[in-house]
Amino acid sequence: MGRHCSFWHVPIQVPKVCIVGGGPAGFYTAQHLVKVSDVSVLLSPRFEPSGLGNANPQGPDWCHFCPNVQVDIYERLPVPFGLVRFGVAPDHPEVKNVINTFTQTAQHARCSFHGNVRVGKDVTVEELQEAYHAVVLSYGAEGNRTMGVPGEDLAGVYSAKDFVGWYNGLPRNRELRPDLSCETAVILGQGNVALDVARMLLSPVDILKKTDITQHALDALAESSVRRVLIVGRRGPLQVACTIKELREMVNLPGTRPEMEASEFEGIAETLKSLARPRKRLTELLLKAAIETPGEEELEKRNRAERAWGFRFLRRPLEVLPSTDLIRAAGIRLAVNRLEGDGEGVRAVATGEVEDVECGLVISSIGYKSLPIDPAVPFDTRKAIIPNTMGRVQQTAGLYCSGWVKRGPTGVIATTMNDSFDTARTLLQDIGKGTLDVSTVKPGSQGVSALLEKRGVKPVSFSDWEKIDSEETRRGETRGKPREKMLDVGEMLQVARA
Repeated sequence: MGRHCSFWHVPIQVPKVCIVGGGPAGFYTAQHLVKVSDVSVLLSPRFEPSGLGNANPQGPDWCHFCPNVQVDIYERLPVPFGLVRFGVAPDHPEVKNVINTFTQTAQHARCSFHGNVRVGKDVTVEELQEAYHAVVLSYGAEGNRTMGVPGEDLAGVYSAKDFVGWYNGLPRNRELRPDLSCETAVILGQGNVALDVARMLLSPVDILKKTDITQHALDALAESSVRRVLIVGRRGPLQVACTIKELREMVNLPGTRPEMEASEFEGIAETLKSLARPRKRLTELLLKAAIETPGEEELEKRNRAERAWGFRFLRRPLEVLPSTDLIRAAGIRLAVNRLEGDGEGVRAVATGEVEDVECGLVISSIGYKSLPIDPAVPFDTRKAIIPNTMGRVQQTAGLYCSGWVKRGPTGVIATTMNDSFDTARTLLQDIGKGTLDVSTVKPGSQGVSALLEKRGVKPVSFSDWEKIDSEETRRGETRGKPREKMLDVGEMLQVARA
């Protein structure tokens, strides 16, 4: 049933918006669309409530109309929340509290969740565009960036994305079975994900068993022989990409001690005064862990530690070295770099020196990348994003994007929240200005459901997900954990439809 705008004197159908991807970007986009459209106000240059975006007046008769938008979220897995479920470290439960907000959005009267639907396979983007006034692509970055060096296909070499998926219960990574029989592991990359992986490899099992880490990963880590983790980066201490929270967790990790090369920190202390406060605090903590003489209590802790970790700077992978049978990783050859330039323009340049490190486990944490979802959607293969302007997909009316597929795999969850809100504001502004046509009747989920039924696809509703959630929580309680995640999609569907 249409609504009427007295400014335009034309009927407006209830806009139906489809969001592809049930992770943080998708839920934040949905949250803003239903929250702002709840206001149902006319905006003029004289009235713009805080948080609804900047006005772009088009003359004295310009206005925005925020009708009650109907939002449907489509997710390829039977379970929602994406990287909050499968990417956040098990020992960071506070970060997962955002699931409570996402649940409120999913339970909103004008929002529906449709899991177990593979857009691009079960239904095309063009078919979604026929069913909805607007389609927002928020499916994240499922691909791995490769190192591009010889030996990266050897056994014992993993992407951080897959390793994280293994201990967090991502169904497609449940068969990973990483070999943890070596003493030294090398992680390539120095961002927060790299530190998460290092922490998982070195954390006492007594800590991990109280988290929602999967049982098969917990069992493997309990038997792990890894005692030393090197976290390698191509640039220097002033360019390390992790945040102070993750670094502090490494410094304070029970049963471990830092092992770093003092020579890699020459001249760093003299730069502290010129650094911005966040970088200064991070560098001070790094210096304290690396070169300062520890106090008596800290020294005693380090002497008792049976496991060690450390950053290695100015190193770039050249080759993963094979074992004698040429099957497994036995080490890694690193190019030694030097830095050229200043500030943001600093770059790593090879010196010609190389260094070999003996290790049996190599984990590449050099980034994620988005992948094309459908031939009908423009895609920049070089940047691995959907080309867009403020969330509007270029040269494709009614198509939008948010999150990592919009801007690349950078930032934290709060970054994704702001980015997704921006896309939602863009979409609402397009409705208000009439550049997004919402005057026609669209079938929305009813039309898509009919297509899926013909193709034998049975979506999972949010109430179905709550059955899975309840069963996982029950299984976790028997082990003293917050939950025990199901690893098999078939089992998820069986519980959801019970």
